[in-house]
Amino acid sequence: MKRLLEGLLREALTAAVGAGDLRVEVPERIQLDEPSDPAFGDLASNLAMTLARQAGKPPRAIAQSILAHVKDPDGLLAGTEIAGPGFINLRASAACWRSFLGEVLAAGEAYGRSALGAGRRVQVEFVSANPTGPLHVGHGRGAVIGDVVARLLAAAGYAVEREYYVNDFGRQMLMLGRSTWIRCRQLAGEDVQLDEDAYPGEYVIDVARQLREEHAAALATLDEPAAIEFCTRYAEHLMLDRIKDDLARFGVRFDVFVSERDLHERGVLDRALGVVPERYLYQEGDALMFRTTEFGDEKDRAVRRSTGVPTYFGGDIAHFHETVAARFDQLVNVLGADHHGYVVRLRAAIAALGGDPDSLRVLLVQLVNLTRGGQPVRMGKRAGEFVTLREVLDEVGADAARFFFLLRKADSQLEFDLELAKKQSTDNPVFYVQYAHARIASVFRQAAADGIEPAGIPDLTPIGEGELEVLRALARYPDVVETAARQLEPHRLVFYLQELAGAFHRYYNQHRILADDRPTALARLALVRAVRLVLRSALDLVGVAMPERM
Repeated sequence: MKRLLEGLLREALTAAVGAGDLRVEVPERIQLDEPSDPAFGDLASNLAMTLARQAGKPPRAIAQSILAHVKDPDGLLAGTEIAGPGFINLRASAACWRSFLGEVLAAGEAYGRSALGAGRRVQVEFVSANPTGPLHVGHGRGAVIGDVVARLLAAAGYAVEREYYVNDFGRQMLMLGRSTWIRCRQLAGEDVQLDEDAYPGEYVIDVARQLREEHAAALATLDEPAAIEFCTRYAEHLMLDRIKDDLARFGVRFDVFVSERDLHERGVLDRALGVVPERYLYQEGDALMFRTTEFGDEKDRAVRRSTGVPTYFGGDIAHFHETVAARFDQLVNVLGADHHGYVVRLRAAIAALGGDPDSLRVLLVQLVNLTRGGQPVRMGKRAGEFVTLREVLDEVGADAARFFFLLRKADSQLEFDLELAKKQSTDNPVFYVQYAHARIASVFRQAAADGIEPAGIPDLTPIGEGELEVLRALARYPDVVETAARQLEPHRLVFYLQELAGAFHRYYNQHRILADDRPTALARLALVRAVRLVLRSALDLVGVAMPERM
């Protein structure tokens, strides 16, 4: 729709310039937006206002000159008007809408995809949870946001790499190993207590039990430091495998897993520090410091502790050394909201390593409040301190969990009602959308039973005013995908899916799709085919199933 009507405006502006009515340069892109009120038309442009300074004329006069040169041999316009300070409002004709529907069907699965990214390389790093315990619901929200952002960027023409940065180095891993070691000793009948800072979840007992079943004899031959190291490595690999299982069940995949411990074992931090300009580094006692304050941080940060052990920030420097060397055009990091103050440090590291700090875009994901019928859900005892993602998936399934995690913008807190997510009614937004797809499948089953086999693009003449709401919703899809990709806002997809499903449900209830006369039935089936195509495309981007029956 936009392309068709933008073409008319461009030709009119070019003609006005050629006739000497306007002295301006024709812009590469003419912005067309959907008015908030349909009474103002189907699309509106601020073109005249953007040209006012260059043309030296009032916007309304410019708009009049442009509209005076509009040529519409195919009858795409039902009307035009100049509104307010100089907006050009356009109303599409039924012929234009029919032409648009034909283009959607002809485009097929490519409809909604774009070349916005032009093949530029983007790395999306998300989840990256320490392998010290199971994924919790906060990780789950970050996982689906990162996954759908990656899908959106790919749909918009970017070459996307998905990365999980495994924080498997440092004090937290040692804590996991020591907690597992103590649980092993308890299972062997020793009277020992967990340290105050140990991991208290019952999952550590499960890890210790499995470790003893497989390696009790080997463990008995080790002194305590070696036993703790053995327990650390075993627990780390087991927890990471469980995290990967949860992510696979959740429909989330990664191209690359990067180990922080591996970076340090390969000496990447030393090589990275050899690239960092000396003015950013200094000694404070035996600790090595980085002048992150020069980049706006509240204080300088340690890269190595006085013991010589790299800090968490030191791991980031090593990590970004290899990431910057890979020459991605854009880096997207999905982090928890508690990492807000960390963003400056990350950009400082990128800049000091010779990269572009503005290439990093960070999505901060706010907390999830789980409720059941309006009441807060208590913490999961197996995790010790939180409700796990696995518990949520067991209760509501991956489709509902993915959809619900996207119901608010990433930086807004989310209330996740478990009872609503399980409800088999149109009150449940994911059910409402999937039901639209199942209804369409039912329509085509009935059509086949009636001997109607739609193929190609039929005569669309019967498409008219009754189909306008659905057509307008379909026309919005490419903009939704492009805007969501450009702004890294995957919540736009689930909002759009509810809008399109609502338009279809209303159409289904108000019209007999398999009308008695065959031309009308075929035209309406073509419309329903376009709805199915877009529903499937958007649901695929969200990672939610498309049921044929419900």
